[in-house]
Amino acid sequence: MAFSQSISQRSILIDLGKPNTQNGVWVETELNSRRILCFHRMPGRVLQMQRSGLSLKWLEVFQLAAQTGSIQTVAGDLGLSVSTVSHHLSKLEAQLGVSLIDHNRRPMVLTPSGSIFLRHVDEALNLIRRAEIEAVSGNMIEARSLRLGLVEDFDSEIAPELARLLAAGMRNCAFTHYTRPSHEILDLLRTGKIDVGVATKPLDDSSDLVEYPLVRDPFVLVTPASVDLSPQDYLDGESTLPFLRYSQHQIIGRQIEAQLRRLRISLPGRFEIESNQSLMGMVAAGAGWAITTPTSYIRAGRFHNQVALHPFPGKSFARHLSVFTTPQYPQGVVQMIAGTMRRLVQIRAIDPTIERVSWLNGAFVLQPEHSHYDD
Repeated sequence: MAFSQSISQRSILIDLGKPNTQNGVWVETELNSRRILCFHRMPGRVLQMQRSGLSLKWLEVFQLAAQTGSIQTVAGDLGLSVSTVSHHLSKLEAQLGVSLIDHNRRPMVLTPSGSIFLRHVDEALNLIRRAEIEAVSGNMIEARSLRLGLVEDFDSEIAPELARLLAAGMRNCAFTHYTRPSHEILDLLRTGKIDVGVATKPLDDSSDLVEYPLVRDPFVLVTPASVDLSPQDYLDGESTLPFLRYSQHQIIGRQIEAQLRRLRISLPGRFEIESNQSLMGMVAAGAGWAITTPTSYIRAGRFHNQVALHPFPGKSFARHLSVFTTPQYPQGVVQMIAGTMRRLVQIRAIDPTIERVSWLNGAFVLQPEHSHYDD
C-alpha cells in the first residue's frame, strides 16, 4: 500500500490501487490531525440492500402515514387495503433495517430514526414532483390556450392531479377544464369547443379526430357482496335482482348492449341509469347488479366494501379510452398530455385496482401508444 502527498498539507491520500468502487465506498477520516481518504470494503449483505433500492410507493405511503398517523386514513386516501399499507411500511423498515414508526402508539408517531428519514423523504419526493412539472412544462411552454375535456370516470382520481400538473407546466396558458360523458366530449371536439378530450373510443367512425390510445378497460360484472351467485347465474337470469343498465345515450351503455346481442343474451330492461354513482349505490344496497368497468368501479370508492367484481363469463370484451384531438391543435402538446395521462392512469387507477382485484392483472392495462383495438 503506497502513500502519496496530496495538494493539501493536511491531507494524505491512501492509494489502494484503484479499487473497484462497486465493492465498497471511499470514506474520509482523520488520523493524527490529518484528513485521510481511504477505501472501505462493504459486506455482501449491505451491498445487496443497496442494489435492491427503495420503492417509490413505500416512500409515498410512509410520508402519508407520518402526516396522518393512521394506517386506515392512508389506505382510504390511496385506495389501498389496510394490509397493503402495512405491508409497504414493513418492507420499507426491513429494507432500511430500522424502525421508523412506533406502531404501539395511537395515533402513530415516528421514532427518532423515522423523523430523520422523513425529512429526506419529503425533500426527495418534492424534487421528483418538481422534476415532473418541469419536464412537462419544457414541452408545453408553447401552448397559449387549452380547453380540455375529461371523461367522468377520471373525475376524482385523475383530474385533480392532471389539472395541477398542466397548470404548473403551462404557466402562460389560458386553461379550461370540462368533465363530461364520452359522447359529449367527442361532440365538443368536433364542434371546436374544446381542444383535447379523454373519452371512450366510439363504436362509429372517429377518423376525423387524431387519437392517442390510453387504456384497455375490460367489462366486468359488479354484484352485491352479500349475494353468493356465480357470474354465469346472473347472465342466465337465475338472480331475482334486476339488471341495471347504463343509459343508451352513453357509449358504455351501447357497447354493453351490442355485446349482449352478439351473445344472444336478453335481460329485462326495467332500470336504465345515467349516473355511475347511482348505479353503484344501487348495487351496494342489494337492489341490482350491473356490467361495468374497473374505471367506473374506481369512481365509486365508498361502495367498494359492499360490492364484488367478477370476470365477464366467456369471451372478454372491453372499452378503450383514448386521448383525442383535432388535426389543427399542436400535436406536441397533445403528446405530452397523453404521456402525463398514461402515467397518472397507471399509478392512480391501474396499480391500486390490481392490488385490490388481482385477477384484473393483464386485462386492465395501458394500451401501446400505437395500437389497433381488437376487442
